[in-house]
Amino acid sequence: MSTGVIIVGAGAAGLYAANILQQNGREVTVLEARDRIGGRLLSPVVAGGSVDLGATWFWENEARINAFITDAELPAFDQYIAGDMIFQPSPRGAQRMDGNQLSTPAGRLSAGMASLTEALGDQLDPGTVKLATEVRSINPDHAGLSVESATERWSAEHVVLALPPALAIARIDFGGSLNGRIAALARATPVWMGATVKAVAVFEQPFWRDTGLAGAAYSYSGPMREIHDMSGPDGTPAALFGFCNLPTGSPPPSIEDVTRQFVELFGEAAANPTDVFVMDWRAEEFTSPPEVESITNYQTYGHREFQSPNLGGRLHWASTETSTIAPGHIEGAFTAAQRAADAILSSPAQ
Repeated sequence: MSTGVIIVGAGAAGLYAANILQQNGREVTVLEARDRIGGRLLSPVVAGGSVDLGATWFWENEARINAFITDAELPAFDQYIAGDMIFQPSPRGAQRMDGNQLSTPAGRLSAGMASLTEALGDQLDPGTVKLATEVRSINPDHAGLSVESATERWSAEHVVLALPPALAIARIDFGGSLNGRIAALARATPVWMGATVKAVAVFEQPFWRDTGLAGAAYSYSGPMREIHDMSGPDGTPAALFGFCNLPTGSPPPSIEDVTRQFVELFGEAAANPTDVFVMDWRAEEFTSPPEVESITNYQTYGHREFQSPNLGGRLHWASTETSTIAPGHIEGAFTAAQRAADAILSSPAQ
């Protein structure tokens, strides 16, 4: 079948680009390998609200995401940072430090960050997004670019790659059509959060606040290195989360390991969480390519080669890693998506 624009990936970048293009009269189909939209925005529901297993924050100086949150009327609140932090040089060495030297002011969405991609998806025409549709190959054809999944084939004027470049190279067969320079660059570009394991514990109350703690901690003991408060508005749901610092190739920590460290940091009140999530983004096949931990050259982010389309001006890079502004953030995803959409809109419709 023929279509104007194929967007590969229904995360923040892909859905933002799809909205821009549809609002400007372009025919768009979004192909998503997962059975959900959102990509690295994932907010499971818990008692009292939701928690973020992927992206968590946005910042005041990020124009595009703030504008969208305002326009979509998404309830937001400030990250909780008031109080003292904990420093843990060893398992038995947790100590309280005056003030919170770790956390910085940031914004959160009351219904979880996935509510942003849900709002983006709701604004698209019905049927725009096709879930459980993994793109297997992209190659030039007589009409533009041929895009194939396991069961379907499309002919598109333009294709937007709204997924990490390294993942695109690992999972999509370009049949040798990409030049070696851009293929090598994409393969060497780290996946933001791709090597991350994030642990979240939910509690009945944000008990740490009662003793003047911010819920922030920094640990050389592990498995979590950097810990923050992840409670919702007014402390509901009450939650803490940490980024795990793990040796390359090691398994994710167990729920017991995560709970044990929260007890070491915050006392016995942390011993009985109501929910614990351990999200290993390394194991997400539609986020991270094999050996994602070995891809570490972050200087490739926003590289000039990503700023121009390939394959005769028809293949566009639009993930956050390709943005020259706020790469790694949702703002970066929106910025890259805007660049790709602008390039398509500046070319005549066929």
